[in-house]
Amino acid sequence: MVLTAKRRLEKMDIPLPDIDEDSAILRVEVCGICGSDYEQFEDVLGMPMPVVPGHEPLGIIEKIGDRAAKRWKVDVGDRVAVETMIACHCCNTCLSGRYHLCGDRRIYSYIPLSDAPGLWGAYSEYMYLHPNAIVHKMSKALKPEIAVMFNPLGAGFRWAVEIPRTKPGDTVVIMGPGQRGLSSVIAARRAGAKKIIVTGLAADAKKMELARLFGADHCIDVENEDARKRVAELTGGVGAEVVVDVSSYSTRPVLDSLYFVRAGGTVVLAGVKGFKPIPDFVSDHIVMKEITIKGAIGVTSSGYRSAIDLIESGTVPVEKMHTHDFDLVDAELAIKTLARQIPGDESIHSCLVPGRG
Repeated sequence: MVLTAKRRLEKMDIPLPDIDEDSAILRVEVCGICGSDYEQFEDVLGMPMPVVPGHEPLGIIEKIGDRAAKRWKVDVGDRVAVETMIACHCCNTCLSGRYHLCGDRRIYSYIPLSDAPGLWGAYSEYMYLHPNAIVHKMSKALKPEIAVMFNPLGAGFRWAVEIPRTKPGDTVVIMGPGQRGLSSVIAARRAGAKKIIVTGLAADAKKMELARLFGADHCIDVENEDARKRVAELTGGVGAEVVVDVSSYSTRPVLDSLYFVRAGGTVVLAGVKGFKPIPDFVSDHIVMKEITIKGAIGVTSSGYRSAIDLIESGTVPVEKMHTHDFDLVDAELAIKTLARQIPGDESIHSCLVPGRG
């Protein structure tokens, strides 16, 4: 499925490319869907077109070069989770361990068809694996729609644990109960957080129920409760050590985070706002409380590995987060369902399944 223009996905036949000793072809089992798929569909990000979207691939190695097989420690028939970003792995940023910030990094789903071999994204039956790709072998015993949760769960571990250095006994506030917010709950509970508070909208009632199942101690409906007052009550007026914003578009959570966090605490901003300014933002709150604010873009290997270990352990019922499987040709419906544009239906975690229909 090729995004040819804003809100236009078209079915196309694209030839399978040849590979060399350092690359591979993946047979896509499933591709996860998230909020950035909607942003790309709506052309919010200004990315090139035409393009094959899809940046959460899980699949089986169909063909692989000898050097790639040796480097990745996988072979034909193995199931792999594919990391979203392709970095150069040789610049100073990459060599310092921050390859997700590489100046030359590329994301599979944003590489246009005009860039050979063209078959980059995972809204497809097959996709090309670049020599600089990073893949993680996964158990084939797992249902693919569960295994593909490595991506949102990886974000939870990186954004809610690794970046803010969440430790046992911490109080964590998570703003936004979507798949990455729920993944953040799971990760924070796994890290030993003492108290987890989740905020959301009245329409998020079912997601809030899942948040409690995954370990949230308190859920706040920001439309019907005074969230700042409630967080103060729940933290004895002190605030939380860690606040994570995974909400999309709304700028209010950014302002609220400065009130939710305790003095000396950390705020992680991971939800994009469409490059909108933050009205009424007062930086003195940051100064007076010595707040640390960190941005979060993407997931790195340690987060993915933690997520894969969790999924393969079977110790958390992550399958309860999965709500929809869509045929590949129904990619537009999948995106609109996630965006609450289909009356009477809404997804939490969903994926595209090539060959299902």
